[in-house]
Amino acid sequence: MSRRTASCCCGQLSIEVQGEVLGTGVCHCLSCQQRTGSVFAALAAFASPYTVAGKATEFVRTGDQGAKFRFRFCPVCGSNVFHTEEGADPYVMVAIGAFADPGFPPPQDSVYECRRHAWVKLPDAVVRYEKDPV
Repeated sequence: MSRRTASCCCGQLSIEVQGEVLGTGVCHCLSCQQRTGSVFAALAAFASPYTVAGKATEFVRTGDQGAKFRFRFCPVCGSNVFHTEEGADPYVMVAIGAFADPGFPPPQDSVYECRRHAWVKLPDAVVRYEKDPV
């Protein structure tokens, strides 16, 4: 079974996931833009189990549809590494950049296209949603 490790910038916080990527996507919502300091968040979904090493600070945000997302980031360097959605326990979403792997698979989905910066261009095969499709 394949394993991947994602970590924060300083290496204090990491997550090891097992198995294949369930899906990849980008989110252009304003909350993800503010959270990442970028114009979108790039995420990869993995099934449980996963192993976390180090200490994480948590921030819980309620999404537009009422879901609660628990973001984990390093209290030392501030890197956002992964998050979970309450009620969706068998899955974890990992920040693709935390893998530090330029060969990581491209996004399959793009949500909150209504907030996408006009100059951001994604591959044609990406499935696009104006807002959250859930």
